[in-house]
Formats: sequence, C-alpha cells, structure tokens
Amino acid sequence: MGVMRIGHVSIRVMDMAAAVKHYENVLGMKKTMEDKHGNMYFKCWDEWDKYSLILTPSDRAGMNHVAYKVRREADLDVLQKSIEAYGIKTEMLADSDLPATGRMLKFNLPSTHEMRLYATKECVGTDVGSINPDPWPDDLKGAGAHWLDHLLLMCELNPPAGINRVAENTKFMSEVLDFGLSEQVLVGPDGDMQAATWMFRTTTPHDIAFVGGPTNGLHHISFFLESWEDVLKSADIMAKNKTKIDVAPTRHGITRGTTIYFFDPSGNRNETFAGLGYLAQPDRPVTTWTEDRLGSGIFYHTGELVSSFTDVYT
Repeated sequence: MGVMRIGHVSIRVMDMAAAVKHYENVLGMKKTMEDKHGNMYFKCWDEWDKYSLILTPSDRAGMNHVAYKVRREADLDVLQKSIEAYGIKTEMLADSDLPATGRMLKFNLPSTHEMRLYATKECVGTDVGSINPDPWPDDLKGAGAHWLDHLLLMCELNPPAGINRVAENTKFMSEVLDFGLSEQVLVGPDGDMQAATWMFRTTTPHDIAFVGGPTNGLHHISFFLESWEDVLKSADIMAKNKTKIDVAPTRHGITRGTTIYFFDPSGNRNETFAGLGYLAQPDRPVTTWTEDRLGSGIFYHTGELVSSFTDVYT
C-alpha cells in the first residue's frame, strides 16, 4: 500500500516553443499530447505511463506541482484520512482534472509546495515495448534520458525565527507517506539542525530531496541516465545546443551519483543523473554529513560549493 514512485512534475515555462525544443532535443523526451489550455505533456523512452513532465505557459518559471503514484485506488482514501489527521488540508480532484490521469489527492507540504497523489494514468508502454525488447530505441535524441528520477525542493530555513521547513517536510514524508531517510546534512552550534534531507520510497538513494534556503522554490528536476559516460555525452549535447550549464560533470558525495546541472530556457534547473549509488532500504543507517564537509557532500571532486547552485532556483 502507499506511494510507489514519482509520477510527474508540472513546471511553468515562459517560452513554450523554446522549452519544447529543449526537452526534446537536449533531454530526448517525446511530446505525447497537448491539452486545450496549451499545456504540453512529455515522457522519456523508458517510461510506460503517458507522461512524466507537464509544461504550462506562464510569465514566470517554477513548479506547479509534483505528483507521486500510489499502488491502488483505495490508497488515496486511506492517505487522505492520514494527511488530514496530520493537520494538512486535502482536496480530491476529479479524474477530469488532468488528461489520461485518474482522480488525484491534492495537498501542500509544510513548505507550501503542492503535491499530488494518484493511482491511475494511461499506460502507453516504453519505446522498446514489453516483448523481446531491444536495450534502447533507434530514434533516441539528445541525452536519451530514461525516466524522470527525482526532484529537489528548496525549503525556507530561518533558525532565528524558528522556521525549519526541511525538518517539517521530512517529518511529514516519513510519518504519513512512509518515505525513508537516506542522507541528511546537520548544521548549527550543536550539529543537530536538519539543513537538507534525501528521502526514498523506491530502492534508489532519493525520490525527493529538501534543502534549506531563504525562500521556498524548485531547485531542480532530475532525469536518469545509465552511466557516467552518458552524463559526459549529455554535456556534449548541451554544448551543441548552447544550453546554459550550471555545474559541469562531477560526482556527488551525497548519494554517490554522477551529475551535470543545467537550465532550460526559462531558468528551471535540470539534472542528468547516473548511478544508483547504493541500495536504499528502511533498515540502512542514515548517512549524515556535517557542516564542515558540506562541500564534499555536494561536489565530491573539488569539495567546494558553487554559489549559483545554492543561490539560484525558481
């Protein structure tokens, strides 16, 4: 019962034509539909549900909502009661709210980010099918991202005012949605303040992450690649497409993943990410990073933080 995995993320873009070109030519996603409001829906080649990314036209960048898929329709009713009992208001959206998707349970995290849960979405299959499939399709474009892997949300962290949305989100996700805590960054005079957390429902190091900042926002959405060599190739593709790169290919100490960060034309940060890192399990000891080693945790090779990485988000 309960949450299985990330299902989709809906983000705002300011130039739809440029955004479509980016997600098709750089990430290698395919457009699967467009609705009457001008929203565009995309999937990666190794995903079987109809879409994992929604682009909505807007005058500003950022996230509308993130949605996670639950195992059964009845789970939505059980989780609605649990979320309401925790003290968070919910709304059950009809199956007509988003195309190709069943009813959705809508609520806001303590950080105010909108989250949705759903059980059904139209299954269209992967691009290689389910019977005697090839390892990849012949018409791959760009980086050829396999699937939407995770996202990182910036959460208000203001110790003088007694605000720690990272800790509040982490507590909610753990106690109500049964996410596990894989890694954390502890700071402060006593080294006991959660400034960042990485949480999982699958067996990868994180299906969502929370990092403290001055305001709430979207830090990045991440797409899975198979290997470090694929990450390097994705950097070449970004250069060919004149994509703005934030952080060149490197390794994280946290999660052990290999990575490159870059921006879509509206300024939403993307990541192509490779390496499963380790097997995330509920009984695995939580990995803790201390404040003095935060640089190595984020960028293991240099051990130094990049200002844009922590200061720029939508």
